[in-house]
Amino acid sequence: MQDITHILQALEAGEVAATDQLLPVVYAELQRLARQKLAHEAPGQTLTATALVHEAYLRLVGQTAEQQWDHRGHFFAAAAESMRRILIENARRKKRLKHGGEHDRVDLP
Repeated sequence: MQDITHILQALEAGEVAATDQLLPVVYAELQRLARQKLAHEAPGQTLTATALVHEAYLRLVGQTAEQQWDHRGHFFAAAAESMRRILIENARRKKRLKHGGEHDRVDLP
């Protein structure tokens, strides 16, 4: 098993293969983070820990051009923040639909 920090450095250097190496190494920890985040959500959450991990991972590796992670702690902090944002976006989307989000807004003069 390769060190996470070395994989992150390879990813930063532009090595495409590093993306494939990273997920198996960090997957268990990301699952734990996702379960922890979902435990604090209201009942009835439709996202699963697996879906949250996959969405967060795609966001993280999709932004590698502008993102640099100094070490594993930095990467996992970014992953936790990404998961938090995904949960917020999901809650806002549900609330918007619940409160007439499918209707177009019309401003009156």
